[in-house]
Amino acid sequence: MKAMGEEHLAVFRRHMVEIIDLHFALAAEELGKDAPDPRLRAALMTTPRHLFVPAQLALAAYQDTPLPIGFDKTVSQPFIGALMLDLLDLEPGEKVLEVGTGLGYQAAVMEALGAEVWTVEIVEEFAAEAEARLNAFGKGGVRIRTGDGSRGWADAGGFDKIVVTAAAPAPPQALVDQLRPGGRIVIPLGGRDVQQLSVVDKKLDGTTVAREVMAVRFTQLETLV
Repeated sequence: MKAMGEEHLAVFRRHMVEIIDLHFALAAEELGKDAPDPRLRAALMTTPRHLFVPAQLALAAYQDTPLPIGFDKTVSQPFIGALMLDLLDLEPGEKVLEVGTGLGYQAAVMEALGAEVWTVEIVEEFAAEAEARLNAFGKGGVRIRTGDGSRGWADAGGFDKIVVTAAAPAPPQALVDQLRPGGRIVIPLGGRDVQQLSVVDKKLDGTTVAREVMAVRFTQLETLV
């Protein structure tokens, strides 16, 4: 049997994006749109997801399912990850904070969209591995820190957008405080069993308004005492 080459992986990646397209079409009524943003679609087509999962799962990287990455964590189902970034509505040059780096896939996609990325990961081993993988892929501009993501990245501050890849009962106040007026947080809100992927917009007067998008299932946001 021939070895798997980049041309084969590109076919799997294209298939993954086509499945994401299908999900958007099927959920058009909930989402208010029937396709992902074309810029996001292009970033997904060019970002090699197989480089951001454990090596033994590389061939499963483009399946429409979450994948385990260790420490009882997963990389999100491609559709859900893409939906979160679509809802974030990133523009080139915007400053974005990611809470929950994992192995760095979502950060790589956001940098491909032209964003300036800061990402916080509570698992030290993940942060180190993500940094190595991002550097190897040429995405060394992503800033990575090990720590409690619910506290944000205060000395970077003033984020245009924030994406949280774990669930919380409410948006952590530190994240709201570090979000610029007019900015947006995308976060799963709820308890262990019932969660809604939500968009939280910060108005110019500093107040926030949340909009539920769809039911999801994420691990809970971990915090350090």
